[in-house]
Amino acid sequence: MKNGHQADQTGILYIVATPIGNLQDITQRALSTLESVDLIAAEDTRHSGILLSHYGIKKPFFALHDHNEQQRSAVLVEKLQQGQHIALISDAGTPLISDPGFHLVRECRQAGVKIVPIPGACAAITALCSSGIASDRFCFEGFLPAKSKGRCDKLSELVNESRTLIFYESTHRILDSLADMQQIFGADRYVVMARELTKTWETIYGAPLSELIEWLAQDSNRIKGEIVLVVEGKPQMANEEISLQAVRLLQNLANELPLKKAAAIVAETFGYKKNALYQYGLDNF
Repeated sequence: MKNGHQADQTGILYIVATPIGNLQDITQRALSTLESVDLIAAEDTRHSGILLSHYGIKKPFFALHDHNEQQRSAVLVEKLQQGQHIALISDAGTPLISDPGFHLVRECRQAGVKIVPIPGACAAITALCSSGIASDRFCFEGFLPAKSKGRCDKLSELVNESRTLIFYESTHRILDSLADMQQIFGADRYVVMARELTKTWETIYGAPLSELIEWLAQDSNRIKGEIVLVVEGKPQMANEEISLQAVRLLQNLANELPLKKAAAIVAETFGYKKNALYQYGLDNF
């Protein structure tokens, strides 16, 4: 037995979620794991040092961030293959969620290294569950491109998405990103902005895009800190919005083809969403 782990020839990589702000938001399992591993791979060792110092945990650090992950993952895999147990943490929240770690986890899987996730805080899920926006189906899109052209192109790809959308955004780009959203999604699209979650100045505010932008403009403090945007999906097309011609074609095609294929053909012909036509067929044919 070594450090509380079974003595295996190959070490274990633990993916450990840490608090997104409030240091009390860490699990007992995460703490015991951090106390027992041989090495902690961290995005910013100075930042993570504050958390570990708070809980009296002293372990060697290994810096693993966006700029060196692809090059240094092999070093960690070698250490794991030699029997060392390693915990991967990010600056805040769950590793790999808009944070480093993907290349390391992939290389560990390819090398046959055991991976154990230690779940915990995640800003995207924390914002979603407090937004009041549909949470049964959602898309996490991470950070939007830094420049307006790239942002608008990405938002245009998502304009017809009916699932709830979740984005991360920075203080410096939030107003520009919301302006681009308003341009692409329209002024009435409902958005919840969650700022500084679990921290002293936590703010969760929802409004149509035009009103949200106006509210933020009233006080510059409202854009400070770590930000999550939860965007309501585009409403599903109501049955009555489907033209009579489209309904007739859908019904005729459905008599000869699978409904999904028929819906795809009608969607391409009339510019409707395939899923909405498919659902219409299920409800009415």
